[in-house]
Amino acid sequence: MTLADTLKGMIGLDPTGHADADMKAVLDALKSLHPKPIEDCSVTEARQQPLASDAVNRLIDDPAFGARLVAEPNAVSTEDIVIPCGGDGHAGTNPARVYAPRGDGPFPVILYFHGGGWVLADLDTYDATPRAMAARTRAIVVSAHYRQAPEHRLPAAHDDAFAAWRWLIDNAVALGGDAQRLAVMGESAGGNLAINVSIRARDEGVRMPLHQALIYPVASNNIVSISYEENRNAKPLNKAMMLWFLQNVINGDSDLTSPLIDVVSAHLARLPPTAIVTAGIDPLRSDGEKLAEKLHGAGVPVEHRNYRGATHEFFGMAAVVQAARDAQAFVAQSQRQALGGVES
Repeated sequence: MTLADTLKGMIGLDPTGHADADMKAVLDALKSLHPKPIEDCSVTEARQQPLASDAVNRLIDDPAFGARLVAEPNAVSTEDIVIPCGGDGHAGTNPARVYAPRGDGPFPVILYFHGGGWVLADLDTYDATPRAMAARTRAIVVSAHYRQAPEHRLPAAHDDAFAAWRWLIDNAVALGGDAQRLAVMGESAGGNLAINVSIRARDEGVRMPLHQALIYPVASNNIVSISYEENRNAKPLNKAMMLWFLQNVINGDSDLTSPLIDVVSAHLARLPPTAIVTAGIDPLRSDGEKLAEKLHGAGVPVEHRNYRGATHEFFGMAAVVQAARDAQAFVAQSQRQALGGVES
């Protein structure tokens, strides 16, 4: 980012003017859907607003845009299942979706958590990423939903994520996977859940993931970082929205210092090799940058790629955004390298 970009954010201008052309097309399509600002919504209203995935679908359905679409790998089958919730004594299940590549297994298995600030979105909203990664990585991807805030505040989603990890260890073979080749992955709030799964597995002596892919993860409580200021008015995620999400997930201000939220303050040694993706037009970019720095300092192998002209949520937009295709290829290569090194 340039000094001019930073100043634009600080004085209230729109930082998306330097978005890549295809990314700008998505932003224009989202604007045409007239979403109400999430920070001005009740939770019920927020869950009814159009999202970036809706904008992508609008472009896909637009004949005028058709010639610019890129065919994505779709050689996967899907099955909807349920997995147990987490938490002491909590009864119940969460929905999950299994994406399996065609061919003969056993395949590596990746546990994936979607974004949405722990409040919004579901398996359908974030269908594109696990579908693409199953094909690109040649792995089974289990997209696991989790209890959402504010109905279920911290640490409900984190407990569910770890319960899903323990379930995967026990059920990978039944899915057609290799129980010795397991990884985690997540976007935004889901990236936060993914790294917390790795941390908790290490601390509790549970089998560790062989790799973690963290896509613009929530990793810090620093809401005055460079990227928060540059992108205070960005779309589809801005500073006010992040504050709204945080206020809905925490029980009180003391939760903001919990390492579940402020991951960069956690003990990060002995975590698995990590791929981190950040977007230039994203309040969370500094979170990912700081996390990459902290992981490297803790001796964790880490690769970080930033996509300057992309926004938050871009990773699953491979049908219409080149940066998404590049980022998916980067992550898939990192996953294949980590997951291919263990014999079935």
